[in-house]
Amino acid sequence: MAALGLHPRLARALLDGADRAGRRTAAEVVALLDDDSLARHADLATALRTLRGNGPGAGRWRREVRRLERLVPDPPDPPDAGDEALVVALAHPERVARRRAPRSRAYLMSGGTAVEVPRSEVVEDSSGMPTSEGLAGSEWLAVAVAEREPGRAHGFVRLAARADQRLAEQAAAGMSSVTDEIDWHDGDVRARTVSRLGAIVLSEKAVAQAPAGAVRAALLDGLATEGTGLLCWDADAHQLRHRLGFLHRVIGPPWRATTESALLAAAEEWLEPELSAARGRADLARIDAGQALRRLLPWPEASRLDELAPPHIEVPSGAHVRVDYEPDQPALPVRVQEVFGWTSVPTVGGGRVPVVLRLLDPAGRPAAVTGDLASFWRNGYRQVRAELRGRYPKHAWPDDPLTATPSRPGRR
Repeated sequence: MAALGLHPRLARALLDGADRAGRRTAAEVVALLDDDSLARHADLATALRTLRGNGPGAGRWRREVRRLERLVPDPPDPPDAGDEALVVALAHPERVARRRAPRSRAYLMSGGTAVEVPRSEVVEDSSGMPTSEGLAGSEWLAVAVAEREPGRAHGFVRLAARADQRLAEQAAAGMSSVTDEIDWHDGDVRARTVSRLGAIVLSEKAVAQAPAGAVRAALLDGLATEGTGLLCWDADAHQLRHRLGFLHRVIGPPWRATTESALLAAAEEWLEPELSAARGRADLARIDAGQALRRLLPWPEASRLDELAPPHIEVPSGAHVRVDYEPDQPALPVRVQEVFGWTSVPTVGGGRVPVVLRLLDPAGRPAAVTGDLASFWRNGYRQVRAELRGRYPKHAWPDDPLTATPSRPGRR
């Protein structure tokens, strides 16, 4: 190779190509690759025919062909002349390319780069459908020259030869691999054995029994990609998450953060042992998120959870109303008639945080929001009463809400 005075890629193509495709074919292709400005067509076969027929630059090309032929010894068993694509692939094994989809001009090269063949290489039949003729009609290509312009998604082929899978695997044998791949794909765990030629997938088949550790890693990737919504969350689980998050904001350690990023970072801690037993998305959907979250409760402080962040608060009507801890400040959605007689709002977080009252009309729609009940009874209540008394005449709208008897929904 050193003695040839060629680029190492072209030297390899000339020497190995002479053994496999014939000395003349190897010399012709290498001479064109060494000066691709001689190619007047993207199809290498057509470009070579043009040069053989005294096209532009043919004289210079033929002189180089003869020089290269003299540099290569005759193989002991000369092959039949022919496989021009093989010589190209020997020079550029990372450029063997497979079409991405039927009738597409886009190809993926084994090196991982996508390229497109020119529209001029698409040969159509009488109905306007692409045929198997021309470069774009071939499933495989051996790309000799590809360029990419700034801003384009794909590169484009300037010179290539039609090929097939056998040729690609022969020329790029060093890029072939067979591996088991267990990953998160299209919303679930995918376990398969994949045969590849570089970036090109040649074949794949499902793996019946994937290693548990690999499946667990794929599930963690799925959680990182799609979030904890993959788990089973009921209303109590959502509230527990917000209660714990509230205590972390108000009190801090040892109460744990329950933001999405915090839960994902600690997934291996609070999702075991269910995580290791899961095999796919359906198993994640069966994990009780509320039960799993309780593994993050600090001890012995966990015994004070209901005291510091009570799930419900009893109102004057006797009802136990669920507290909403999702906003920055906990809120209590309750009908106006249920809090007659209350003069101050309840607190949570060990008395640190007052609860915002979301006062509702008898139909459960928002009527007012207040954190100061005394002020609301003096001022805001009169406006609410004036607006809603005519709409809900069967419900109590007393002049003095501080001395009125509270009532539950459905009771006069």
